[in-house]
Amino acid sequence: MARRADRRAAYADLEELPEHLVGEIMDGELIVTPRPATAHAFAGSMLGADLVGEFGHGRRSGGPGGWWILDEPELHLQADVLVPDLAAWRHERMPRLPNVPAIELAPDWVCEIVSPSTARFDRTRKSRIYRRERVAHMWIVDPLARSLEVYRLGGGSWTVVDTYGDDAPDKIRAWPFEAVELEPARWWLPEEPA
Repeated sequence: MARRADRRAAYADLEELPEHLVGEIMDGELIVTPRPATAHAFAGSMLGADLVGEFGHGRRSGGPGGWWILDEPELHLQADVLVPDLAAWRHERMPRLPNVPAIELAPDWVCEIVSPSTARFDRTRKSRIYRRERVAHMWIVDPLARSLEVYRLGGGSWTVVDTYGDDAPDKIRAWPFEAVELEPARWWLPEEPA
């Protein structure tokens, strides 16, 4: 749900929202959506666990490491305030993870897990802001369609690197985390027995 006003949204508008809502500011407009439903939250939790184990704590798990991976960080990107489902920074660009309420350095990778209430904003306005901020990689995960879209920024526009659905192999290698095999089937809620 977007709240249109005759003035530009301010950070105070976000602070006034009840905790059961997620607020973002895009292009001066306050965008308010409900907290994620179970399929959305499960996909984010499982994907985050897979990536953190290999890329966040790589030395302990045998993976490559080298990334800071966060669930729902608040990003302050110029006048926009975004909350991606997952975001990651390479250690080379962010040697230390700052202990701050909001991060102003654009991530190297973002993942938006779409739901009926967020899909339009995630695929349009947020992806344009990420492009403007030169986020190098973006994933769009749809837990209801059981799909993953992998994008890479090049020449000022998004390029689809690959797409995966239920017909994909059991294990995939998806850019920029292609160093390890991932199992998207683990990210989806188990289907109800027939």
